[in-house]
Amino acid sequence: MVPVFAGIIFIKKLEYNMSTFFGEIRQLGYVVDDIEAAMAYWSNTLGVGPWYYNPKVPIRNYQYDGQTYEPHNSVALANSGFVQVELIQTRNDVPSMYRDFLQAGRTGLQHVAYWTEHYDADLERLLKQGFKPRMSGEVGEQGRFIYFDTEYHPGTVIELSEVAGPKGRLFDLIRATSEGWNGQQAIRPFPDLDTL
Repeated sequence: MVPVFAGIIFIKKLEYNMSTFFGEIRQLGYVVDDIEAAMAYWSNTLGVGPWYYNPKVPIRNYQYDGQTYEPHNSVALANSGFVQVELIQTRNDVPSMYRDFLQAGRTGLQHVAYWTEHYDADLERLLKQGFKPRMSGEVGEQGRFIYFDTEYHPGTVIELSEVAGPKGRLFDLIRATSEGWNGQQAIRPFPDLDTL
């Protein structure tokens, strides 16, 4: 429980600096109720795009609190400069940190992600520092991800995301396509990760 004194919330000081260990935040993850409307808003109003959209992301080895489930999540990805924006809509009632976020009455920024090509070493370092895994899975070969129980206020969940395989090449494509984007073809399908 986070202590409160005279209206001020004191956040437990963690003995690490994520930017020092893993570089800059590379992704902002937003959980939304209507991903199509969110893509339209981000592209038409904010000028962010194009969006690479997958109505059902193929997540393997998914676990939440140590239990295995079959999630159905729709995801859209785009870049605004260096930072990738992820929009996520849950499509079934599988336990997840996204579902927890929505059930708490929230929408919007749910997590920040750090990307790594040295997943095992970085994960071991975080576990030694006391990070508690909550949700994990894999998207494509060498595309593991893990979310930690670090939400001291909304939007502060930390994700460590492996980008050593085709997922990393997809992220490179998304960033390259965003540079000089002219507003055309605002929504595009995810390429097959097996072909990247």
